[in-house]
Amino acid sequence: ITGNKTSVAMASSDVKPKSVSHAKKWSEEIENLYRFQHAGYRDEIEYKQVKQVSMVDRWPETGYVKKLERRDNTFYYYNRQRECDDKEVHKVKIYAY
Repeated sequence: ITGNKTSVAMASSDVKPKSVSHAKKWSEEIENLYRFQHAGYRDEIEYKQVKQVSMVDRWPETGYVKKLERRDNTFYYYNRQRECDDKEVHKVKIYAY
């Protein structure tokens, strides 16, 4: 029970990034950031803050994000495979906290 309260407290605290940079090449981390940003969030931290969730649906095979709820309460569903094309990589923002 204590662990549950801690994760909710962490998710509800308003964490702001200190700096931002753009991705240079694709990686699994960039793939997941692309999916969060496609759905309208900076990253997993902001998604958990806004949606008040402790877990994100992921594909067990790849670990990529499977499903995200947008701010307007509609859902984005993502494939098991890579979705962030090389031409899109430079648009992905990497936030440092």
